[in-house]
Amino acid sequence: MFSKIAFLGIGLMGNPMVRRLRAAGLAIHAWNRTVNKAEALADSGAVPVPLLADAVRDADIVISMLESGPVVGEVIGSALPALRPGALWIDMSSTRQGEAQDFNTRLQAAGCRFVDAPVSGGVGGAQAGTLAIMAGGEEADVEQARPVLAAMGRLTHVGPAGAGQVAKLCNQLIVGGTINIVAEALLLAQAAGADPAAVRAAIRGGFAESRILEVHGQRMLERNFMPGGQVTTQLKDMYNILAAAAAAGVALPVTSLVTERYESIRDVYPQADHAAALLALERLNPGLRVGDAPDRLPN
Repeated sequence: MFSKIAFLGIGLMGNPMVRRLRAAGLAIHAWNRTVNKAEALADSGAVPVPLLADAVRDADIVISMLESGPVVGEVIGSALPALRPGALWIDMSSTRQGEAQDFNTRLQAAGCRFVDAPVSGGVGGAQAGTLAIMAGGEEADVEQARPVLAAMGRLTHVGPAGAGQVAKLCNQLIVGGTINIVAEALLLAQAAGADPAAVRAAIRGGFAESRILEVHGQRMLERNFMPGGQVTTQLKDMYNILAAAAAAGVALPVTSLVTERYESIRDVYPQADHAAALLALERLNPGLRVGDAPDRLPN
């Protein structure tokens, strides 16, 4: 068993992920730039550590769950001098494939190892320990990480370093596109004189059934745009998808349209849940609106 695991990044996802690791009996040292976020985990038995170097020093495994690829790269650079040789760094953030491959190169050059293991399932999945975890890296490293990652969800090894990020981008491509299609279906139902809530109920269980229709369709009907995911996060993912497509020489016309929809509300509803794709669609159709509930939006 691992004597010390460092967890870096205690945000909306990091907090419940650490709690799942602690519930599995793992020794966790938690670090965050905003120190009180790490201190809030003391009640779980995690050890809050103010300094990054102290958090990663002598750690068998380092897990990062950070805002973006550039932030991950900066934290890796700051942590490298304190890492012990052979340490395994598991990055669970959402980054670009090329960034993950660069992290792997930098850590290997320092005598360490790397797995990219982004997740899907949101805060609810993190709390329940049911995240979908998509891992890229050497098979032996992924297997070493398996008992740790299993405390947070279901792990699938999808290929070499960087492949985890490709899998996550495929996931986000489907999520972003489907959210926009559900918004179009509900607005069409409303505009054509049908009850959008009844239409959603009618098509559930058929071929149109999906987790997006279940969760985000209900959010749209309730006009609940309080953040689970966020417009800014989804848009970051869309840009990363298009970058991966360009690198692979693939044209993704639907993804380009979905990106434009999120861009249209980026400055108006940046922290709203990505179900706010409905608001972007309604802005294209003045005078049309799904339901009559007031909008619930973050301040």
